[in-house]
This record gives sequence, structure tokens and C-alpha cells, in this order.
Amino acid sequence: MVRGIARATSVVAVAGLTLAACAQGTGGAADGGEQVSYDSGAELGGSLDIMGFGLGDDVAETRHGIALEALGDVDVNLTEGALDIQQFLTAVASGEPPELIYASRDQIGTFASRGAIIPLTSCIEGEGIAVDDFLEPALEQVTFDGEVYAVPEFNTVPLTMANADLLAAAGLTVGDVNGSSWEDLAAATQAMHRGDGGSLSVIGYDSKLPEFLPLWAHANGTDLISQDGRTAQLDDPAVVEALEFAVGIYDGQGGFPEVKAYRDSADFFGEGNQFATGTLGAMPMEQWYLNVLNEVSPDAPLVFDTVKDRQGQPIAYASGNAWAIPADTENPAAACRYARVMTEVDTWVAAAEARKAAREGEGQTFTGLLTGNAAADEAVRGLIEPSGSGVWDGAVAALYEANENAFSLPANPADAEFEQAWQDAVNSVLNGQAEPQEALEKAQEEAQAALDDAWAKWEDSEA
Repeated sequence: MVRGIARATSVVAVAGLTLAACAQGTGGAADGGEQVSYDSGAELGGSLDIMGFGLGDDVAETRHGIALEALGDVDVNLTEGALDIQQFLTAVASGEPPELIYASRDQIGTFASRGAIIPLTSCIEGEGIAVDDFLEPALEQVTFDGEVYAVPEFNTVPLTMANADLLAAAGLTVGDVNGSSWEDLAAATQAMHRGDGGSLSVIGYDSKLPEFLPLWAHANGTDLISQDGRTAQLDDPAVVEALEFAVGIYDGQGGFPEVKAYRDSADFFGEGNQFATGTLGAMPMEQWYLNVLNEVSPDAPLVFDTVKDRQGQPIAYASGNAWAIPADTENPAAACRYARVMTEVDTWVAAAEARKAAREGEGQTFTGLLTGNAAADEAVRGLIEPSGSGVWDGAVAALYEANENAFSLPANPADAEFEQAWQDAVNSVLNGQAEPQEALEKAQEEAQAALDDAWAKWEDSEA
């Protein structure tokens, strides 16, 4: 399985962080004001401490091995597990940061605005990182105030996943649940839903709240924040309508608490998953779940499609991680080399070839990798062979179509506070504590105040 993307829900402010100077040319102030030379042909030494990355699967292990070869005599140490934000910011404030971090892309704006990481202008030029190869939404998410602050990798996108038998029994197709018609989707939910005397036995459709509000809003023609990352749009009528619809999907099945309790009881990663047992009609779900289903229930009655907006166009709310170099670190040149090698085309192809061989050896289907690098994605896709199964070949086709139609929310200096505001609003509605309009108006005030304050601090630091 592709590594999951962990997302922290808050960023802890640490006093004393100062902005690193902007890198220029082939040298930049990356370590206490000293000029650093980045050169893809240079021999490197010293140590490289990486925080937030682990060797949890074959793809990580293959790529890490290639990066170690490129680093030569550099002593590499990993602090595995999801990035501990408080630990990281404390390390920066204390003057003893790691050389490299592996962070969620939507944390990069905050880290950049607080001076916790450095711009990568010099790193990109010196190591020859082909930034034009990266997917535009991924690169935009790590670009703050006009400068790239991290090297993106992986792209996680949702697909429509459905039980073909439940659809057929209700006289439906996957087109009724891909989101192109909200009216058809609501009707399909009711047609597949089963609840006997208040006891839920089949979830017709799971709209995946709170995390997918950005997806539903985008499908309705808007986004939660302006493209420049400065203006919250949580009380936009289109966002309110999207939340009303997505919550209404649960209300028609006994309410969110009942649906959540039932879905949480499923053997999500095992043979008794909700598709294999016929207890879920359809849902939008991240593409990494394809591998889970192919491993544990390859013969389940499945069908896949992209998620579509209300005009019938494919969309995908993308997320992923990225490599960033902390301020005042001792070995930024090694950090830059590692980030470059881990995300370049040849490395991804080697990892994909290893993954393909492993899956074929287990009698399973290789469904590709979404790397965040468009050139690498194309090369990896070339390794995929028809499986002979319409289900899994259709899944792969949907995966790549979604990837080509992905969007992300822009970098901003208050990403954690912004996300907390809208997620709290959604949860208050799901739990029956507020109506959508009321909840989103309150969230709008909180989110905009956080954005205004964070942008003002950034601008003051730049003055």
C-alpha cells in the first residue's frame, strides 16, 4: 500500500523563530546566514537527520536506498512516524533542527511564514530539481508568497468506489453515484440504504464528512479559500449548499452518528470490508484504498469512477506530503540532494518496477503510483499492463483521470487554524449542534481573523 498521509490538526506557535533570508542564485542563507553551495555533482559528507519519514513499505525502501547511494558518505538518520509539529518547531527554536522534514503539503505555508523552513530557490537551481515536472496543484500548495518552500511528492486523490451488485439491484449505475447529479445521488442513496426498525444494515452512500467538504464545495463551483490564500470563503452560499447536501445524505439514513458508528464497525482493511460484505453502496475514497481492496477482496462486486462536479466534469481534492529544509540546519546541501533524488523520475520508476514485481509475485494487480511528479506519473503508467479485469482496469483509468483533474487549497500562513475552523463547523452540524448557515458564518469569522493575523505578521517580518 502507498504510504498514508498523516495530517496534524494544529500547529503550535513557538516564539523566537526568525525568517531565513531568501536564497539567491546558487547560494543562499540557509544556516545562520552563511552562504550554502548546492551542486548536484558535489561530494557530500556530514550527517542528515530526517524527521517525519519512515520505511513503511517497499516504495519508501526502494527510493530511500537510491537516495543513500546518491549521498555517498552522508550519515542518514530517520525519525520515523508522522511529523511531530511541536517537536519540530521546538527544535528549530532551540537552534538544533533536523536537516530535512517530511510534512503534509498543507502545513508548508505556516512553516514558511514562521521562518521554520527556508525557500528552495538555490536548492532547486543547484541540484537541478525539475520543478516544471511537478503537478501544478501540488507545487502551488508548497509555494508561499511566490517562492517554493518544499519539494512535493505523492498525490492522493479520491475516486468514486461502489458496490456493483447493490447498484444493479436498485436499477442504478456508477453514474448515479459519481456526483454529476446531486438529485440522482440522493435518490440512489435512498434506493440502496437499508435500515430495519432504525437499525442500519446498508449505508447507501457515505459523503465522507467532515474531511471532504472541500470536495463538495468545489463540485458546487467554489472553494473554501481564495486562490491567493488570503480570504476565507466559508460562508459562500455555494459552500453552505454543499454542506447542506452532504449532511442531508446522512440525515436520510438515520443521521451521521448512526452512519458513522456502523461504518466504524466494518473490517475496513480486511476481507470483511463494507464492499465485500455488501454493507455500503458507494463513497468517495482516496485511491490508495484500491490496493487494499485488491489485496483482501479482489473478487468483490466493485466498480470505480472519478468523482464529478455538477457539470459532469471529473474533479479530485488532492493532498500529499513534501520535503522541506528547516532554517539554521547544518547540512542543507545533503537535505536538498536527498529531496531531489527521492522525487525524480528514475527513482519513482525504480520503485514502481519493484512494486509491480512484488504484486505480480503475489498474484495481484499493479495499479500504479501517483507521485506528484507528472513526468514520473506518465513513466509509471507505462509500466501498467491490462489485467484482464474490467473492474481493475477501470479503476486504473479512473485513478489517472482523477489525477489529471486534481485541485488543492493554496498555501497560507494559518493553515491549521483555517482547517480547524471549517472542520469544527462541519462537526457541529453533523452532531446536531448547529445549522449549516450558522456554523459556517461562525467559522468564517474565526478563519478570516486567523488569516488576517497571520498575513499581517508575515508582512511585518518582511518590512
